[in-house]
Amino acid sequence: MNKFKFKKGDLVKVISGKHKGVEGPIMKVLREKNRVIIKGITNTKHVKPSQDNTEGGIQQVPASVHISNVALIDPKNKKETTKIGYQVNDNGKKIRVARKSKAHLA
Repeated sequence: MNKFKFKKGDLVKVISGKHKGVEGPIMKVLREKNRVIIKGITNTKHVKPSQDNTEGGIQQVPASVHISNVALIDPKNKKETTKIGYQVNDNGKKIRVARKSKAHLA
């Protein structure tokens, strides 16, 4: 299993692919598939009528994006993307840090 630097709630921007330029918070991290679900990115799904859904039709479902196509938005600058680094604080605890602005991430 790969180590992920992204966490639920991080504000990210899609940097390539079908949804390039979309910004939003991460709603879910799919570790086994190396993907994240970002708020505001959906695909259409055609649903057949059933006992529960008598109408059927076209529905919007959340779409996942591969983590290689996503970059963290710098918490200080808000316009630039940045990489995620780590620092050890005074208590000896490892914390996530934005590399460009050195701002601490939640």
